[in-house]
Amino acid sequence: MIAFSSISFLLIVASFFGISWTWVLLINGFFIAGSLVDLMLSPNKRQIHFQRTIPEEMERNLTYHVEISVVNESSHRFHFRVVDGLPQSFLRPFPLIGQVNEQMQTVLLYETKAPVRGSYIVDKLHVRYRSVLGLWEKQTTVSLETKVKVIPDLTETKQYLENAQQFLKYEGVNIRRQKKGMGEFSKIRNYVVGDDPRMINWRQTAKLQEVMTNEYEPEHGKYITILIDCGRMMGAELKKGNRLERALEAALTVAAASLQKGDHVSVIAFSNKVKVYVPPAKGMAHLQTILHAIYHLEVDAVESNYADILHYIQTMQRKRSLLLLFSDVRTFLHEESALIYLSRLRRQHLFLMIGVEDRTLLEKASQQPTHLHVTMAKSMAMQQLIIKKREKNKWEKSGLHMLEAREEQLAVTAVSSYIDIMNRGLL
Repeated sequence: MIAFSSISFLLIVASFFGISWTWVLLINGFFIAGSLVDLMLSPNKRQIHFQRTIPEEMERNLTYHVEISVVNESSHRFHFRVVDGLPQSFLRPFPLIGQVNEQMQTVLLYETKAPVRGSYIVDKLHVRYRSVLGLWEKQTTVSLETKVKVIPDLTETKQYLENAQQFLKYEGVNIRRQKKGMGEFSKIRNYVVGDDPRMINWRQTAKLQEVMTNEYEPEHGKYITILIDCGRMMGAELKKGNRLERALEAALTVAAASLQKGDHVSVIAFSNKVKVYVPPAKGMAHLQTILHAIYHLEVDAVESNYADILHYIQTMQRKRSLLLLFSDVRTFLHEESALIYLSRLRRQHLFLMIGVEDRTLLEKASQQPTHLHVTMAKSMAMQQLIIKKREKNKWEKSGLHMLEAREEQLAVTAVSSYIDIMNRGLL
């Protein structure tokens, strides 16, 4: 259109100098014929093939590479632009620009990441390609349907499985620390400096003529029940994601740690009713079962019904287990009805609640009272902290323990608490 408009303008100017209609028709005819020849030399849609390679599972907010292969079976090269049919929540670095020579293949590579968990379908691939001279551009849409699951970020889970002690070093937890003589007997080994003399195996020492000591490890085969709150308060935004996102990542890390040690792990997700229930099982393969059951969980715009979920646990979990609840501590403290159920549960189960600390409240409470408004905010924040501490003490006197951690330390705190409970033989 630009070229045709330019020629038309030149012909209009030439008309003032007496150019004949014959030349006007000839020039327009030559241009139209040339453009049609350019159109005929462009590849046919059936001669171009596309293929997309995208991971079927993507962890939330991690960058992944996607490949688009373009095969040109025609005898003409062409330039093209591509817009992939990614969901709107994905990072979309489009359009992609490239060129394919005749009888050749090229591969486009781009990066994307998904900030929202869930199941998605990546379908259409929209392509525009130009002819040799660029006078014509064709458009085609290719259907390349692929199902993509966006799962929680498993970085912390992988770090624990690779090196558990390194993962917990900032928490100061020694994985092998436990009460002397508690747990299951592991093996007899040579005595080294620092070992408890009470653990010396005198029978083996006399037989081998060297000092030998007994070594114990935490008991395996325990039952761990992970409770994930999906109520309204879990939608509070943090630096990276919201409380539910952090709770899911921490829950998966604890599940991996428990399964690796041979424990049975079950998961219950709830809001005002039970949303997901994964029966207890052991073995690392069970981690995939848990992941596929909870990866799509979302925050519900309702208040959590703690009394109902605790009653549900009484009916479903008959064996003694560690109940590890990820929720908002401040909201839970005001649930008087839940205290009655928990008082019954603690006779059979061990309860531990972990939440994300309120950084805004702590910052307001720690600021200097420089003027009236700051002083009022500080006093209100201090009052809320005192109320929370008083309520926590009331619950802990009933044997119901609660912890709060920074959002980036939630998984470490949860795993450390689990290991400490196992090492001390509390379960």
